[in-house]
Amino acid sequence: MDERLKRTFERIDAANSEDPNKELRDGEEHPAALLYGWRMSEWLHKLNPEPGPELQIAARAQHIRRWEIPRDSFPANRKGYLDWRTRLYDHHAEKTLEIMQELGWDEDAQYQVNFLLHKRCLATNRDVQFLEDCACLVFMQYQLDEFITTQKDRKALRIIQKTWAKMTEQGHIEAMKLPHSPEVTALLEQALLSH
Repeated sequence: MDERLKRTFERIDAANSEDPNKELRDGEEHPAALLYGWRMSEWLHKLNPEPGPELQIAARAQHIRRWEIPRDSFPANRKGYLDWRTRLYDHHAEKTLEIMQELGWDEDAQYQVNFLLHKRCLATNRDVQFLEDCACLVFMQYQLDEFITTQKDRKALRIIQKTWAKMTEQGHIEAMKLPHSPEVTALLEQALLSH
């Protein structure tokens, strides 16, 4: 791995290590944002064996310092949710570009990472779509089963359908390999029938 890319990962991981929210991995507790970054990188390399450095940075920094802007700091309605998501895109890009500038990445690389983190041109940009597939697969592998227990079936079904619609065929193939609870499996089958 390129030395500057390695240092960039180290800086992103250090930022995410400050997350007060914890999750378990192999019986060991880790900061949630740090785990999320690792999982994004793992999925990226499964989907794309030779990703460019900008895509690798965007994947690792997808949720950088996300806890600093909690969902409940915006109204609990659809507009509040969309405003929160937009603010997060800006926040993640700002924090990542600060690191890139300090490590001497050129303006073109910074522009590309900013573009990716804002999820622009999702339907037409291959790298943005890789990033979205990774995010959807991390959600489906690590969060979906628990998340579904907090939702009514109809809402859960809509969420699965929306997630599925954002993914590529390659993402769908990987998603179908993931083990799930019987409840989630049934919802996935239902979502696919109506897709």
